[in-house]
Amino acid sequence: MNLYDIKIDSLQGKPINLSDFKKKYILFVNVASKCGFTPQYKDLETLSATYKDNLVVIGVPCNQFGKQEPGNADEIQEFCQVNYGVSFLMTEKIDVKGDHQHPLYTWLTTKEMNGNKSSSVKWNFQKYFVDTEGALIDYYFSLTSPTSSKITKYLK
Repeated sequence: MNLYDIKIDSLQGKPINLSDFKKKYILFVNVASKCGFTPQYKDLETLSATYKDNLVVIGVPCNQFGKQEPGNADEIQEFCQVNYGVSFLMTEKIDVKGDHQHPLYTWLTTKEMNGNKSSSVKWNFQKYFVDTEGALIDYYFSLTSPTSSKITKYLK
């Protein structure tokens, strides 16, 4: 299975076709509204706007870390738009680890699938960066700013 075969819905419940993003970089970020890293929404929005021609930022709401994303889809959408002006794509709320891990995160965290490295999601706002061919470049822990040169060096 490659990245583009994985099925996931948007926050509004509509299917997201990841193959629509072939030839673009993709940054997947598990997000939460009530986290100390939540202000990174601002930098994610800046990153998305600055590199919109060759990058797709995809926020992935998750309530597995400190129950910091308790809201339903409408509440998450409103929070992101009102507080941070989020316009980038947001998926449905999913599990990024454990017995009910979504196939997207199984692919992102399993070397045998992504061809690069295995990892585990440690906290909210961990980032997974995928190249224009759908291959995992790397992942970055929550402390790494979305606008870090670790990410932007690929986009310039």
